[in-house]
Amino acid sequence: MTDAAVQIREVGLRDGLQMVRTILASEQKLAWCARMVDAGVRDIEVTSFVPPTIVPQFADAVEVAAGALAIDGLHAAALVPNLKGAQRAFEVGLRKVHYVLSASNEHNMKNVRRSTAESVEDFARIVAARDDTAGGVVLGAGVATAFGCTIAGEVDERIVLGLVETLIEAGAGEITIADTVGYANPAQVYALLRQVMSLAGDVPVACHFHDTRGLGLANVMAALDAGVRAFDASLGGLGGCPFAPNATGNINTEDTVFMLEAQGMNTGIDIGELLAIRESVSAWLPGEPFTGAIARAGLPKTFARAEAVAA
Repeated sequence: MTDAAVQIREVGLRDGLQMVRTILASEQKLAWCARMVDAGVRDIEVTSFVPPTIVPQFADAVEVAAGALAIDGLHAAALVPNLKGAQRAFEVGLRKVHYVLSASNEHNMKNVRRSTAESVEDFARIVAARDDTAGGVVLGAGVATAFGCTIAGEVDERIVLGLVETLIEAGAGEITIADTVGYANPAQVYALLRQVMSLAGDVPVACHFHDTRGLGLANVMAALDAGVRAFDASLGGLGGCPFAPNATGNINTEDTVFMLEAQGMNTGIDIGELLAIRESVSAWLPGEPFTGAIARAGLPKTFARAEAVAA
């Protein structure tokens, strides 16, 4: 598993901020983006095009997305819940747009107030709108609650695989499999992701894990064994799901990068810089819980960053 490149996609500015109490200024969000790029994080989900009445944190989505596009070296993306959000993202000029639906119909109804089937239909409309007005935009499609749901309980893997197949046929340029509520275990991850990788073929596959029950990094390892080489993570572990009571947030960016680099897998990311950014962001968000073993214990003396993989 050594000598491989792994892509870390920062979601702290979107998933991390969507539930915090403090509304950050657009300038702070863009400074966060710029510093992450300097640290080697090039892929960042910078905002979400949702109604500000639902998530006030993203009332400045257009301003943040436009500012992110001006940051050299940043591959900016945004999350959209529906066609209207996608159209706003296209208009601002983003070249990567992430769409998400839930394998659990019950979770989808709570999250976006419509059935999973209706969300699939909306994705087809988004693809058509992209083709008509914004050619060249990569549309990523995420399957949330892929490993279980706090509302419905078990989620049949056949539903997940069927959605993956349907979304790719509809025009998804990337698939993300998400453990939205932190139910996954490594054996489950490996078994499902092997099948997803086979179905996806040349379509890139990423994973989005939460560390709700302490298995986030173990699940990353299982997905790596299945062939996945792209992972969402959040600075300081910020984030979570409003429908997962008492849940902790996303896997921690600093710890994820450390685990990968310690095994010789190249992320291109400087952990020391991440820790410095974390200090600034935590000062901006007083009272918010930040997680992370590396922030607490520091890097071991034996640690050495992986060498970049030759093209």
